[in-house]
Amino acid sequence: MKFKRDRQNQIISFVYYSLLTCFILLSLFITGVSIFRFFFDKGLAVTKQEKNLWKSYEGQTFTGLGMIRVSTTDPQPGLVIISVSFIYYPDDRAFFEELVYRVRDFREIIIGFIGSFTVSELQRQGEDYLKDELLRRFNSILRLGQIKALYFSDFMII
Repeated sequence: MKFKRDRQNQIISFVYYSLLTCFILLSLFITGVSIFRFFFDKGLAVTKQEKNLWKSYEGQTFTGLGMIRVSTTDPQPGLVIISVSFIYYPDDRAFFEELVYRVRDFREIIIGFIGSFTVSELQRQGEDYLKDELLRRFNSILRLGQIKALYFSDFMII
């Protein structure tokens, strides 16, 4: 009986010291790699110029059109509330200025196009068709760039 208990204690002791050794080695490895990366590895450091380059590829959302309310052509007109936005690249100053200059035109395109439908026609057409047609019409008046996709943050038919 005593032999069996001694044997179990030896096994538990062996497992304990093995796990403790693995933990210490792993801690030393992680600490060593961290110290090396901090002091010596400058290959992965991103310079300010590289950060600015990546920022130029990030688009921002153009929300300058605001929320637009449009009456439908029904005998008892319905109301469509719509907010249209799209991605633009702020580093392209000329295109951004054209977008700002065209805000009134964009709003008129939305009002004219959406306002030409009845409530049932709008529901039947679906958002994808409306987005595609508005995108086509927006891009037809732009000269310095093109919008890739439109997004409706609000689209309610009342």
